[in-house]
Amino acid sequence: MPLPRIAIVGWSVEGMGGQSAQAHALVRQLQQEGYAVSFIPMEPRVPSGLQWVRRYPYVRTLLNQLLYLPSLLRLRPAEVMHVFSASYWSFLLSPLPAIIAGRMMGKRIVLHYHSGQAEDHLARWGMLVHPWLRLVDEIVVPSEYLRRIFARHGYRARVIPNTVDTSRFRYRERARLRPRLLSTRNFERHYRVDVTLEAFALLKARFPDATLTVAGHGSQEGELRRLAGSLGTSGIRFLGAVRPPAVPGLYDEADIFVNSSVVDNQPVSVLEAFASGLPVVSTSTGDLASLVRDGETGLVVPSGDPAATAKAIATLIEHPDRALLMAQRAKREVEQYTWPRVHEKWATVYADRAE
Repeated sequence: MPLPRIAIVGWSVEGMGGQSAQAHALVRQLQQEGYAVSFIPMEPRVPSGLQWVRRYPYVRTLLNQLLYLPSLLRLRPAEVMHVFSASYWSFLLSPLPAIIAGRMMGKRIVLHYHSGQAEDHLARWGMLVHPWLRLVDEIVVPSEYLRRIFARHGYRARVIPNTVDTSRFRYRERARLRPRLLSTRNFERHYRVDVTLEAFALLKARFPDATLTVAGHGSQEGELRRLAGSLGTSGIRFLGAVRPPAVPGLYDEADIFVNSSVVDNQPVSVLEAFASGLPVVSTSTGDLASLVRDGETGLVVPSGDPAATAKAIATLIEHPDRALLMAQRAKREVEQYTWPRVHEKWATVYADRAE
């Protein structure tokens, strides 16, 4: 039976962090499997003469919609449309128009929902979300955590984990841990990069040669830069948005990965840290509770607690043998999130077969 033609509607490389990485990874892998795949960005490229519009949020949103909506006509040749989805206004502006267009064209619609804010979104947004979810043929989520949330709201969702291309990341065992920290979460309030910065300032008093590399972008960038300046410590390096080809090098240069999110699902950044051999200090929100298991695949810290985060980092530095064992277990864990482990699940979804 011939493979179905697929249109993936997702975030551009400059878009929403892990969702963008997953969309482009899927395009590459599916093409290698022999699928005819087209990609329709939810954030189309802005013409050079209109780049100034990007400085004005509401005007930027209007321009994006004016470019995005006509691009959905490119769905016509596809038999299956695979739509990436976040929550709240992002859901209304990006997945929803694609869902409506796909339904009008008679396409099979697969909604790939990633947001760790699903519980609040489904509970509080009522008519702005539920009628549209009922239009899709399949809901796919990356974790059991999200599957349970959708089940509580009456939806059947299929779990297919996020994937990481481990061949892009050099796994390196760190017999001695230097206090070189890395954060690659975007600058939005629920990722609490401010807690990581404050934890670093506390750690710096104990390890004066410590450094923290912060890669990301978002609405809190100015606030976080001001916070870093007010902490009165050196060693913090802001890189801004980092292009995907440069990301593996950041992990290779670092020795410890730090995540302080308070709302999350199954962050690709943690999977990338696992693939690179970095021991991880993280909160346990969302599906992180199953991914980072305290003392086994990383160290778990309470949300919003810089002192506990700094103490956990110091524990890793002072006990490198324990840190190495956790990193080794995490490397075995990440094999579950590689393409060979999930490709048949996606083939089943696209072919409209039951699990």
